[in-house]
Amino acid sequence: MDIKESDILGDAIDHHWYYASKAKALTRLLQNSPVAVVMDVGAGSGFFSRYLLEHAGAEEAYCIDPAYPSDSHASLHGKTMHFLRHPAGQRADLILMMDVLEHVEDDGDFLRAYVARAEAGTRFLITVPAFQFLWSGHDVFLEHRRRYSLRQLIALVDSSGLRVRNSCYYFGLIFPLAAMLRLGQRLLARGLVPRSQLTRHSATLNAILAGLCGLELRYMHRNRWAGLSIFCLAEKC
Repeated sequence: MDIKESDILGDAIDHHWYYASKAKALTRLLQNSPVAVVMDVGAGSGFFSRYLLEHAGAEEAYCIDPAYPSDSHASLHGKTMHFLRHPAGQRADLILMMDVLEHVEDDGDFLRAYVARAEAGTRFLITVPAFQFLWSGHDVFLEHRRRYSLRQLIALVDSSGLRVRNSCYYFGLIFPLAAMLRLGQRLLARGLVPRSQLTRHSATLNAILAGLCGLELRYMHRNRWAGLSIFCLAEKC
């Protein structure tokens, strides 16, 4: 999760349709399988780790992000969250990379480094932004290096020594509108203006967008055609 976006949304992030829907999709893909210790790479504010501690039975979370000013620790309902600038040999049964790989120059080397340190049976849940043709000022603002197709992400994960268990697109119902808006902005603008497209919406619009995304949850694992994000659940054998 990008700290830039958590700064924009502030306290509203917990109820914002995008992040709330993404958190629900995360737990849907895990299929209620037990999670004890989470390592959240590029965690930012730790939003997804907090969600797993509160809703998925996780007991401890290591939030890793070099943007933290220093290492620190916090308690959430009696469970411990560690905010660390760098990993230091911690073990976890679930490693999250929520919108991280698109920031890294060599995404393959980055992922392989975490796979090499993980024990057999460790699950990796990865999300990335979908489709290079959707590149916009939003990507420039967030300092992305690329967007992915589902096939590209699967190939990357396979080559890193992981076995893909599930992979799909998400945010498919709002994909047509978002694609038209982004392509239209690119045609009308003379250049890509670095600017986040995440904003605080009215309660009504936020509820509508959340409802549309909620309709996808039951069938998201079958969506291999289109969406704004890609989800991939994999395991080290």
